Amino acid sequence: MTAVDPHVSVQTPTTGPSTARDVLAAYVGLMKPRIIELLLLTTVPVMFLAQRGVPPLGLVVATVLGGTLSAGSANALNCVYDADIDQRMRRTRRRALPRHVVTTRAALVFGLALGVVSTLWLGLLVNWLSAALALAANVFYVVGYTMILKRRTTQNIVWGGAAGCFPALIGWTAVTDQLAWAPVVLFMVVFFWTPPHFWALAIRYREDYAAADVPMLPVKAGAREVAKQIVAYSYVMVATSFLLWPVAGTGWFYPAVAAVLGLAFLVESHLLLRRSRASDNVVDLKPMRLFHWSNMYLSLLFVAVALDPIILR
Repeated sequence: MTAVDPHVSVQTPTTGPSTARDVLAAYVGLMKPRIIELLLLTTVPVMFLAQRGVPPLGLVVATVLGGTLSAGSANALNCVYDADIDQRMRRTRRRALPRHVVTTRAALVFGLALGVVSTLWLGLLVNWLSAALALAANVFYVVGYTMILKRRTTQNIVWGGAAGCFPALIGWTAVTDQLAWAPVVLFMVVFFWTPPHFWALAIRYREDYAAADVPMLPVKAGAREVAKQIVAYSYVMVATSFLLWPVAGTGWFYPAVAAVLGLAFLVESHLLLRRSRASDNVVDLKPMRLFHWSNMYLSLLFVAVALDPIILR
């Protein structure tokens, strides 16, 4: 592994915004919209599965907006707590707080306000079970992952990543107002998907995490060991994805898509493992190949979840 100095910091600009547009963009950035997109992609398809068809448009809009505000709240509060880390990492130094575009107090108020509004929105316009699940995901991400796990253990993303699994539950309860085994299976698929997905990214930016003293697994272990764990989690993820077939009573479409996508994911994870046996250099490892494919895998798998009841009804 490349030697790095964990105490080296990165200088960031301290100038504030020049226009109202800059401020607006900064607040949107605090919500981390690219992460929210992926979370919503695991919410809406589950609503189709729960409905066994197309759910009411108004319910979808209310759930999506409430989920967006809830996830945005968690992400904004994460930015507040991790502002010192973000300032030292090249990947995150352009965020709003390291650049002093918004104040810490303003970001904190913004995050808390989004949390309150999202909980009331979901409770009043969807149902209180979905609101409670969204609030639980928010608290777990901010307190469990950000404040407790992230800076203390290499298993931070394994357990902390559970917060990103809640949208599967929320999508189901938004339609049915009760939990069932089908969304739990999808919760577990996302749970086992998260370590391969995030560790691939962490391999690419391991020097950043080392500089910020964040003990991500790729910082503390060699690439070969990380790749072995990625392969192991990938097999469990693929196996778990097939449980939806008998549990939810899907047709042939979903398991067929899950098989093709799962095989491709396993091939890509094994290729990373093979490259790790030859080199520990990030350029040679090409971890972003697996990272980008992991996004594609989850997106297409949940699209299959949505299409299966429509195609076969």
